Amino acid sequence: MKKKFLLLSLAALSISFAAMSQARVGIKAGWNLSNITTDNAGNTKDSRSLSGFNVGAIVDLPLVPKILSFQPGVFYSTKGTKVDLSNSTTTTYSKFTTNPSYIEVPLNFIAKLPVGPNARLFAGAGPYFAFGVAGKNKYENTVAGNTLSSSSNIKWDDDTPFNNGDPNKGYDKFKRFDWGGNVQVGAEISNFLISAQYGIGFAKVRSGQDNSTDDKSKNRVFSVSVGYLFGGK
Repeated sequence: MKKKFLLLSLAALSISFAAMSQARVGIKAGWNLSNITTDNAGNTKDSRSLSGFNVGAIVDLPLVPKILSFQPGVFYSTKGTKVDLSNSTTTTYSKFTTNPSYIEVPLNFIAKLPVGPNARLFAGAGPYFAFGVAGKNKYENTVAGNTLSSSSNIKWDDDTPFNNGDPNKGYDKFKRFDWGGNVQVGAEISNFLISAQYGIGFAKVRSGQDNSTDDKSKNRVFSVSVGYLFGGK
């Protein structure tokens, strides 16, 4: 029994070292189109979508060479939404924008389909975990041609997934911790990557929303990114 355990352990270590020896580090950046859900069914309004960006690094760890990889990463990603309140029959116009920024850690499993000597199509999915670090709320109000605008830094309640009694929470603040899942598709040509991804937040972003009947205010982000993997093809 001990010999079998030892052999299995050595085999697992050999596979791990082989995967690490083929690991590639890459950089990625792209465009985000984000929104925040407005009802319990998870719907959003297209007119509320907000443009932003993502930039970061990934590690491609082959589990089955050229077929299946584990691809963790670290990204700086902007999210949020906007609200436009206007009436074509009046001169009153109001606009509110909130754009929280997160350090996000995706943990994706990527399946690859070879379509040429150095080309592969891929699809993947996995969870993400994010931590709020910055962002602004912007206000603009126009009445009879006169415009008043202001901005303020987003307030964070320093909530964590393990602290349910945070005295710092409030509806004027964002929860610091966010988590969810994402799916992506793309192409890998030699060392270059291009991908499209959709991120679905599972946590309410507004602090103080503990009512189980209120399941809205969750992040939704569509992203298009390009990248480059350093190392072997």
